[in-house]
Amino acid sequence: MKALIILLAVLAGVWLWRNGRKKDLAARNPPEKPSAPPAQLQEMVRCPVCGVHLPRPDALEGRLGLYCSTAHRQQAES
Repeated sequence: MKALIILLAVLAGVWLWRNGRKKDLAARNPPEKPSAPPAQLQEMVRCPVCGVHLPRPDALEGRLGLYCSTAHRQQAES
């Protein structure tokens, strides 16, 4: 019986210690705020060869349209 009381006291102590540490860590490290959305929305274009959508500034311009890579531009225009 004495061992059971000691075991319960130890478990209660460990439980209290862990709860205190969780609160302490939460106070030190507040949750991060979500990052702000981009300032401007970008127009998306589709590569006619593979169908990948990419932002217009990243697209490569060719005679027949906008492409995702030089290889696809050459493939479409040859």
